[in-house]
Amino acid sequence: MEMLLMAIAMTLMGIVVSGVLFAAATNEDSPAEGAAEALQPASSEFFAEGRPRLASPPVSVEVLLLQIEGHVRMEQAAAESFHASPTVEALHTPTLSPLVH
Repeated sequence: MEMLLMAIAMTLMGIVVSGVLFAAATNEDSPAEGAAEALQPASSEFFAEGRPRLASPPVSVEVLLLQIEGHVRMEQAAAESFHASPTVEALHTPTLSPLVH
């Protein structure tokens, strides 16, 4: 019986501590609000500042899907040919897909 009461007391204490910590984390009137505003995320171009922009026209989703499907078909064919006759040379042959760098 004492063990059960101890377990209940520890559970309640854990719930109270979790509630207090949650309330402190979600408090909207906190003084740290101004500090959070000062830390703005970096712009999306931060890492690409020194790189020239490529002037490429937007590509439609259908074209991208066709390219991905062709790439998947080529990879599946390569896997099937390797599965049919597994050799070290067949494992290290370069792919013909234009999507691989």
